[in-house]
Order: sequence, then C-alpha cells, then structure tokens
Amino acid sequence: MDSQLGLIEQSFNNRYTLWVHEALDELPDSFTITDPSISGHPIVFASRGFLKMSGFSRAEIIGRNGRMFQGPRTNRRTIMEIREAIREERPIEVNLLNYKKDGTPFWMLFKMSLVFGKEDGRATHFVAVQVPIVSRKHMRNSGMSYSEDGGGSRLREIVFGSCRREVCSDSLLDLDRVLALDSDDTGLEIEDSCEASDLEKRKAATAIDNILSVLTHYSQLTGRLVCGKRCSLPGMGFISSSLYISLGRIKQSFVLIDPHLPDMPMVYASDAFLKLTGYDRNEVVGQNCRFLNGVDTDTTVLYQSSTDKGKHSNRASMHSTYLKLQEG
Repeated sequence: MDSQLGLIEQSFNNRYTLWVHEALDELPDSFTITDPSISGHPIVFASRGFLKMSGFSRAEIIGRNGRMFQGPRTNRRTIMEIREAIREERPIEVNLLNYKKDGTPFWMLFKMSLVFGKEDGRATHFVAVQVPIVSRKHMRNSGMSYSEDGGGSRLREIVFGSCRREVCSDSLLDLDRVLALDSDDTGLEIEDSCEASDLEKRKAATAIDNILSVLTHYSQLTGRLVCGKRCSLPGMGFISSSLYISLGRIKQSFVLIDPHLPDMPMVYASDAFLKLTGYDRNEVVGQNCRFLNGVDTDTTVLYQSSTDKGKHSNRASMHSTYLKLQEG
C-alpha cells in the first residue's frame, strides 16, 4: 500500500506544482480525480465538497477505486456505460445512484471528463464531478419553487437526501449546501430513477471547466502541459488508458518495449517494477533498458538477450541491474 501511495503522490507531483492540491481544495464543488496509469485506477484526489457529501475522510478514499461508492441499487447498466466511456477515453454524463459512508443512497449527476498530456496526447487523469439531484416530484408535491435562470435565484426548499419518496417538511437549505447531505434518512425509500435539471447540468459543466483551468495553470509552471482536449494525436508507443488499467491488474514486475520505435524504448512499466527499481514512471518510460545496466552487468547475457530479440524468441533472460537508491 505504501508503494501505491508513493505512485499516487507522483501522479500529481510529476506534472503539477505542489500548490495544485491547495488550489483544488479551494473549489467548492464535489469531485474526484483518478489516474488510469496506476494499478486499480485509483482516486488520487478528492475535493472537500466530495468528502462532505459522501461522509468519508480523505484517507479512506485516496488509493481506492470509485466502485466503493456503489451499492445494491446502483444501476449496473449505468456503471457499464461509465466503464465503456473510460475505455474509449471520452466524456460522459449520467444520472447515478451511489451510497454515502453510512449506507444512505442518493441520486447525483455524474459528469466525467479527461485530462490529456499536451506533449503526447495521452490521457493522464479522469475528472469526475458529482452534483446531487433534487427531486422534481417532491418539489411539485410540496409546492416548492425552483428557478433555472442561473442568475442567482435560489431554491428555497429542497429535499434533504435527494430523490426520496418521504421527506421532512422543514428541510430548508439553499442549493450551495446540498452537498452536505447530512440528514439521517437511511431508511427512506428512493425513487427508481431521477433526472438532473438543466441547472444541475450547468453546475457540473462549470465545475469541470474550473477544475481543468486549475490543472492547466499548475501544469504550465512545470512545463508538462495538460489540456481538456487531446491536443496531439498519439504516436507510436502510445498506450491507451484502458490498456493501462488492464495491465495494472498484473502484479508482477515487468516492462513493455516497442521494437518499432527508435532505440526500442520502454513504453510501460508496472507498479511492481517501479517498486523494485526505485524509479518514477516518468524516469523509465521512453528509455532503453540499457540505462539499468551497471559495471557488474553480464555482457554475455545482454548479448544473448539482444540476439533473442532479433530472432523474435520467446525466451526470457535476466541480468543484474543497478537499483536507484531512494533518498532517505
């Protein structure tokens, strides 16, 4: 687990300045950021709004996959739609039933977007915004007023614990505080489906824009620019995020090499390999394996290995490597 937490820390530190966490924490929205290049496609950042909405602490979420928020009433078809969007590396917006830490189900608008590396067009992160959905049926039945003009009008009475069939008549909150969802309504029956309003959709779109703006700004300071759209076509050696996720399920130490690229560089390094050698992923990918060699490396084994590659042999050879000693 410690090695994965190190990879999660690198996920941000290798591309953004250290101040990016503070800047993201200042945003009021509920969202998570995941890294498909790390085994299990874990959450690498969770906003304060999301922690307040879900009831989890940051320590309980970081390093976990988003499936931890699903439950018995979560629509499997919707989950498959999200997985398909991840595989195809495209945005998606769906209505989703998730569960808080105390087991309370609630409906939300789930809007996912991607972050791409500007230099290679690779999807580096997925950003998922969650906006709790207010039940329109309860607003009509309770005589609630609702405005979608986006001009500062407020929802004067909303359902506490969205999309429930039973509500408290004295639930008075403004729209900005709906993220809290602090009521103890675990036993309430929920609606089979719930549709997000245009206002909630605009709220999610604005949140995505704000998050991407922060990430873009703090990537400029490191020179490893990101953007919300694929800025360049992936070239040879490109590995899609879906393949990254599949390879991440393999727990052994290994690398992938592309023989079609000049100097046959490594295009993928497993988490176990990074733990073994002490290198960061960005220090390995793009390099030839020879940079792992040292004065005690057996050159005859290296020659045999290169001969095997030339003959497209399936035989595996091993040689000693110098491990990069981590500071401290």
